Amino acid sequence: MSAEHPCLSCGACCASFRVDFSVEETQECGGSVPDGLTVEVTTYTARMRGTDHASPRCAALTGKIGMRAACGIYEWRPAPCREFEAGSPACQRARARHHLAPLADDFVG
Repeated sequence: MSAEHPCLSCGACCASFRVDFSVEETQECGGSVPDGLTVEVTTYTARMRGTDHASPRCAALTGKIGMRAACGIYEWRPAPCREFEAGSPACQRARARHHLAPLADDFVG
């Protein structure tokens, strides 16, 4: 991601959705997602701490949404975060939820 990429100042996705993933991605089970940032949902599913609140905000999110935001565990983030696409319909919904303008078409995907 270049310094110009809008995700580096956004963070809306990290404060809009519940993030569930396989427990196999947690450090305890041999993955890379730090255990202290997760909660167990079921025997097979973990969730990023903070994303199940009425006003979700991932515990790994640093900074201010729409100003300067970053993932504190970017290299170790779970699959749903790795698969999330800038400019996707879900991205645009998250941005709207935080009163941010939609991304330009050249940042989609």
